[in-house]
Amino acid sequence: MMLSKEELPFCPVATTVDLIGNKWKLLIMRELLTGTKRFNEIHKAIDGISQKVLTENLRKMEEDGIVDRKNYAVVPPKVEYSLSELGDSLRPIIDSMSAWGTAYIKENLK
Repeated sequence: MMLSKEELPFCPVATTVDLIGNKWKLLIMRELLTGTKRFNEIHKAIDGISQKVLTENLRKMEEDGIVDRKNYAVVPPKVEYSLSELGDSLRPIIDSMSAWGTAYIKENLK
């Protein structure tokens, strides 16, 4: 369930931080920007994240409308995650963060 307007912070920056502002959500988004992934693909790609924390963050991101979850009726169960249209609209923000981080690393590794 998405947050109601009353539950969101007044500040637009605080709203964005509330929705995607922890390191795990940003790293999950980084992985999903390249396309649809299964749980284990995301888990293997994000160093240090536990299955529990990944599950909690994916569920919250799905509730907030950032991530789409698709279940397939097969045995064994198959679930895929992708960015929703709303989630994909955050691409320029993540791209900017990546560019800034790259520049910072280059400047500080001299």
